[in-house]
Amino acid sequence: MPTIELTCISCPLGCPLKVETDQDGKVLGVTGNTCKRGEDYGRKEVSAPTRTVTSTVKILGAAAPVIAVRTKTDIPKNKIFACMDEIRKACVKAPIHIGDVILADIAGTGVPLVATANAEKSA
Repeated sequence: MPTIELTCISCPLGCPLKVETDQDGKVLGVTGNTCKRGEDYGRKEVSAPTRTVTSTVKILGAAAPVIAVRTKTDIPKNKIFACMDEIRKACVKAPIHIGDVILADIAGTGVPLVATANAEKSA
């Protein structure tokens, strides 16, 4: 049975995980974790890895040229490059506030891209 070795990123401990799978890739068990989050991370990372994407989007009419953004929840790892392509093309107008939706459905994931900073109109 194949074993995949990972370092858990669920908390600062960084536990060394071993995820045992069958020949079809189905997770049979996780060892090395010191908490439940580690087991959950190992199972998810092997079967359906996801990530939160953080970046910046161009903004018009504000003092700064960009505003910080992030996906509201995790997106499939294989959608990161498509997500970044949409982020690079995006441009918003001030004012923008924390939590404002910048893109409603980033890269067809169903996940919104939201602002993580405030940007008022420049005087």
